[in-house]
Amino acid sequence: MRVDAFDFDLPPERIALRPARPRDAARMLLVQGDAMSDAGVRDLPLLLRAGDCLVFNDTRVIPAQLEGRRGARGEEGAPGAKIGATLHKRIDLRRWQAFVRNAKRLRVGDTVDFGAGVAALAEDRLADGSFILAFGGDEPVELLLERAGTMPLPPYIAGKRPTDADDRSDYQTIFAREDGAVAAPTAALHFTPELLAALEAAGILTETLTLHVGAGTFLPVKADDTDDHVMHAEWGRIDAATAERLNAVRARGGRVIAVGTTSLRLLESAAHDTGEIAPFEGDTAIFITPGYRFKAIDGLMTNFHLPKSTLFMLVSALMGLDVMQAAYAHAIDSGYRFYSYGDASLLLPQR
Repeated sequence: MRVDAFDFDLPPERIALRPARPRDAARMLLVQGDAMSDAGVRDLPLLLRAGDCLVFNDTRVIPAQLEGRRGARGEEGAPGAKIGATLHKRIDLRRWQAFVRNAKRLRVGDTVDFGAGVAALAEDRLADGSFILAFGGDEPVELLLERAGTMPLPPYIAGKRPTDADDRSDYQTIFAREDGAVAAPTAALHFTPELLAALEAAGILTETLTLHVGAGTFLPVKADDTDDHVMHAEWGRIDAATAERLNAVRARGGRVIAVGTTSLRLLESAAHDTGEIAPFEGDTAIFITPGYRFKAIDGLMTNFHLPKSTLFMLVSALMGLDVMQAAYAHAIDSGYRFYSYGDASLLLPQR
């Protein structure tokens, strides 16, 4: 499909720069089939049925944004060029794939000093222009990042205000426990202990899986046709016990509702054509566009996404492009807040 089919006009003032407070006070647009209605996140226990199951991503965002200087080369003496790095995907205990700003000034074999005693060697450059950075020292890389890194806010927020101390908690879900993401599974940012208690009282189940969201989620689609776009791989895991419980939910007539596109993508990666969810551990680069047949999920709770993004393509595949264009037009006209810190939508397709 043509990428421009997924375009729409979004006024800049619709982009949320801070989350709702409290988190579950956000608005939520219910889209059921081709019908839509305005609600709030706190209405979720009333909008789902007893026996349904919400599936959350328990990845934890690490402070993966780094700023430093390239080491001097040869006899040049003076510190080198400024280098920015956003870690994208872990390779092993000391090496990460990273997107690099000012990459023309960095060569394989250079060292980048990120301050606070943190340095990394540019070990290799990949075909997509990213680098493999190997961190020095014996301390775990996670501790190094806590000293030298900042939270990697999406560019549509970071371009409008600096990252601050509030983002350390605001850009982390209450489910976060597995270090490794460089972007938050933002649909789950809306959940509070009070909302989870209300869901439990309504007989709605919850499960967690892990998908370490990479910085590729922020990259624009540069191709003119969706067939020519290549997704970056992300690592995920669904254990056998979780897969078994999710299959049991559907066997009893309940619905599996993914909270966030990251949960959805991993569930669909793990599912057989029959719809059975299998245990999964490894990389996924699944790219979901209209025409895809969903196997594992019956609905999706998600925030509002960028024009021409892979995520808007995904929700259009689930609900239909015309339906989502109409839903987003309503959301814009009604003052919904967009993107990572914005409001939510609950998408329930007709089957």
